[in-house]
Amino acid sequence: MFTIEAIMSTNLITLAPSATLAEARTLMHEHRIHHIPVVEDGGLVGLVTLTNVLAATDSFLRDPQNRIHANDISIKDAMVADVATVEVNASLRQAALFMEKHSIGCLPVVHKHKLVGIITDTDFVAVAINLLEQIEETEPVADDYDDVGVA
Repeated sequence: MFTIEAIMSTNLITLAPSATLAEARTLMHEHRIHHIPVVEDGGLVGLVTLTNVLAATDSFLRDPQNRIHANDISIKDAMVADVATVEVNASLRQAALFMEKHSIGCLPVVHKHKLVGIITDTDFVAVAINLLEQIEETEPVADDYDDVGVA
C-alpha cells in the first residue's frame, strides 16, 4: 500500500526567510515547482507558494517608478507562516482528505519536528494514475470499443 514516505519528495528545494521573492520565482521556474518550504536553523518556519509569489508581485502595468520589485520583497513578508504539516507515518488517505478539505496544494512532511519531505497534489495524481492502471490490468479486455470516444 502507498505511504506518505513512498510518495513524498525528499530532494527538497528550500529558502531562508531572508531570501527574496525573485529568488523564489527563479527556483520555482528552474525546478518546475509551486511550493518551497522556508527553513531557518533546520526548522520549518513557513511556506512560499506560486500563489504567494504571484499575489505579492507588482503588476507590470503599474508605472515603473512606483513598481515594487520582487528583489525588494523578502520571503518572510510573502510566505505562509502557519503551515499545516503531516507526520511521515500519518495516513496517506487522511493527508489527501485534509488537502482536499482545506484546498491546499501541498503538505510539508515532518519527523520529530524536522522537515523530511513534501507531498503535493501532483503526487496524489501519480498515485491515482497508478491505481487506475492496476484496476485496468485486472479488468477483462473488451473487444468492442465503439462506446468509447476520443474528443
